[in-house]
Amino acid sequence: MASKKLTRQDPPNDPKANRKRKSGRVSASKGSNYASPDGVEQFAPVPQRTSDRQTKASPTAGSQSAFELRKPDLGIGQQAHVSSEPAWVKLSDRKLLDMKISDLGLKFEQTSMVNFRDQLHGELKQLGLIFKPHCWFSDDWFSPDGIPGIAVPFYMAHRRLMRLERNQMLEVEGGTKEWCMRIMRHEAGHAIDTAFGLHRKRGYKAIFGSYSAPYPETYVPKPRSKKFVFHLEPWYAQSHPAEDFAETFAVWMTPNSRWQKNYQGWPALKKLKFVAELMEKIQGQKPKVVSRAKVDPVHRIDVTLREHYLQRQQFYGLAATSVFDVELKKLFCTANEPHQNKTAASFLRKNKSDFCKAVGKWSGEYQHNIVQVMREMTERCRVLKLFLPVEDDNLKQECLMMMTVQTMNYLKRRHRVAL
Repeated sequence: MASKKLTRQDPPNDPKANRKRKSGRVSASKGSNYASPDGVEQFAPVPQRTSDRQTKASPTAGSQSAFELRKPDLGIGQQAHVSSEPAWVKLSDRKLLDMKISDLGLKFEQTSMVNFRDQLHGELKQLGLIFKPHCWFSDDWFSPDGIPGIAVPFYMAHRRLMRLERNQMLEVEGGTKEWCMRIMRHEAGHAIDTAFGLHRKRGYKAIFGSYSAPYPETYVPKPRSKKFVFHLEPWYAQSHPAEDFAETFAVWMTPNSRWQKNYQGWPALKKLKFVAELMEKIQGQKPKVVSRAKVDPVHRIDVTLREHYLQRQQFYGLAATSVFDVELKKLFCTANEPHQNKTAASFLRKNKSDFCKAVGKWSGEYQHNIVQVMREMTERCRVLKLFLPVEDDNLKQECLMMMTVQTMNYLKRRHRVAL
């Protein structure tokens, strides 16, 4: 969650409106990088599997479709054989966009998202917590105020919808197993807070700040701050006290996270120890709030996919100008200029590892920060539809020089991130 979740009946600025995590996505003209502690697991690529999606820069690297429609009651990790797919699976993007979300006929229990929910429940049980947040499909990732559950975006139901999401939004948030579980653990932090009223506990405000503070439209993070943990980008824990808690909880509960070692010497370690103490106190206790209500379930969302994506594209400014556009156009070619058939985006993805290591050596910048700068450059190449020039003998060297300069300049600026 990163802002107040307005239901379709809620007037603007309604103080009772539900919180809604507006995803870890940033607009095309905004940054997304973080100073992560040494040893903290980065968004490592997941081995590529057969799918309709391409490998992207982390955290979408190695994205695969593990979200096939499946029969209910299968064990975690198993895939079901489905004899008949929904009719909309074969539709073109143009025709699919004309469908209403409510007409997709999505049922959470009939998709492999059940596997991820069950994995989350298993991890919570292993930690001694008697808590199983319920899940449902909606239009975004979020956990509503007053309801200890987790809403999952509808596109996670099927690989065809994931492909549409990527075509419309340039990425699929939660589109790999690792990334999906990161978000699930984050949302579980909000849900368990609601279930046990943790933000009312003594010491919470002193550690995280005021839970009731208004959610901002945007926030200006500090990339090198060590007062916050790193779990979801872009510096998500810095957006609001409630997000700070959820991110800290997610780091604490992640199996084999080694948070004591990884955050040694960071002020954020105090927050992790506070969460660990809170969880120890509620081990074996039953939740105080047990509502199974669902906010904005898909069968009630009567807007078309086209309307849905138009609103999201406008919010995140995907067509906006980026600080990298001028330099990228100098290196690569538009469709109207003589060019190779290879796209600039695929070129950057292919050389991502080498570029990031070289830029890190020259600039001394955190690898994760460099990866996020390159990620935005890659997305801008896709938006601008850039190609490799006919003559590209010195292209790699020129890219390295441009990336080094742009990375150092970029991280010196103050970037406002949309929630």
